[in-house]
Amino acid sequence: MAIRLIVGLGNPGPEYEQTRHNAGFWLVDNLAESHARGALKRESRFNALAAKTLIAGQEVWLLEPQTYMNRSGQSVGALARFYKIAADEILVVHDELDLAPGVAKIKKGGSSGGHNGLKDITAALGTQDYWRLRIGIGHPRMLSLQQAVVDFVLHRPRKDEQPLINEAISKSLDVIPLLCEGKFEAAMMQLHTMK
Repeated sequence: MAIRLIVGLGNPGPEYEQTRHNAGFWLVDNLAESHARGALKRESRFNALAAKTLIAGQEVWLLEPQTYMNRSGQSVGALARFYKIAADEILVVHDELDLAPGVAKIKKGGSSGGHNGLKDITAALGTQDYWRLRIGIGHPRMLSLQQAVVDFVLHRPRKDEQPLINEAISKSLDVIPLLCEGKFEAAMMQLHTMK
């Protein structure tokens, strides 16, 4: 078992591009730059931007659903069914309120934690048993803000947060080849112990 599909979650359109909710898109954009010459192409049958590339010698799909966050499962389910990719071969990269900016964690399965993108993917795949790469964006309460969560995720990170989020993405990119080789323990150990 190894990762064959890497899904970045976010919302399409320039008004959302720099918002915290698009952390998954940011990571997949980086992967596309380094492994697919930036060539994410519109795939109307999946309602997504997608590219097939090689990572660590393995064939891997990169996917950015263009359905808006709460309908992400449409794209993920369609591509996974078409290419016969099992749930445990899928890595979903998303923003995580419960982790501070600068922190990234890998886990398999579990609840959606209120994340609408994950909820829809779980419904489309019929299981929670897929991998997640959680990019910390912090929680408004953690940051002593009175802002509602929905408002918080749809705003840009503060100036002091953006470099931390970028750093977490960079550390995450370093372990993606391990995930594509099926070395999940090694990837988690490396990412979770990085300073």
